[in-house]
Amino acid sequence: MTKHLVIPDTQVKPDQSIEHLRWAGQYAVDKKPDVIVMIGDWFDLPSLSSYDVGTRSFEGRRYTNDIEAGVAAMEMFMRPIKDEQNRLIRNKDKRWNPRLVFTLGNHENRIERATNADPKLDGLISYKDFQLEQFGWEVYPFLEPVIIDDIAYAHYFTSGVMGRPVSSAKLMLQKKYMSCVMGHVQDRDIAYARKADGTNMLGLFSGIFYQHDEDYLNPQTNGS
Repeated sequence: MTKHLVIPDTQVKPDQSIEHLRWAGQYAVDKKPDVIVMIGDWFDLPSLSSYDVGTRSFEGRRYTNDIEAGVAAMEMFMRPIKDEQNRLIRNKDKRWNPRLVFTLGNHENRIERATNADPKLDGLISYKDFQLEQFGWEVYPFLEPVIIDDIAYAHYFTSGVMGRPVSSAKLMLQKKYMSCVMGHVQDRDIAYARKADGTNMLGLFSGIFYQHDEDYLNPQTNGS
């Protein structure tokens, strides 16, 4: 049976602590999963936010700073993994090359929204700025499910024709009829169900993976 490691939303932005991403990379080395899934929203991209333009918190945001922060964080996460792979090669031990799967989130999708809203930006900013392929990631479009070992991964799964995210892990199973893992929601949730043939299904909201507080959350919802 293959082993999967899921990295929830990290929402990396400038001037925030990223030391925990080195811990995650080391955890991957310790557990040696066959697949590592980054569920989306690695990059926060606050400079492209359309929700708080004109507010005090928006002042000073720069796209290049957002990209540099996310790339530096990815380098920190990948460093223990690359070091371990090189060590195994030097020692002529069994190789470990996990499949790296990145499902773009709504924060990465801010690039698409920005270029649609202002076509002058088309070609100036793009997903290539993330440098994900250079790190070895398979990159999947926003909301395109990726099926791995009969588990569907996406940044979130929708409910109804309006495309809103499902509100609970239980509802996700009821809507999709298979094991599903998503991020997006700033909380954790888990549900189980069983098909008529006895196959178990798992629904998981994977939570968040960052140390900072978000301005749009409150003391009760930050740190969930």
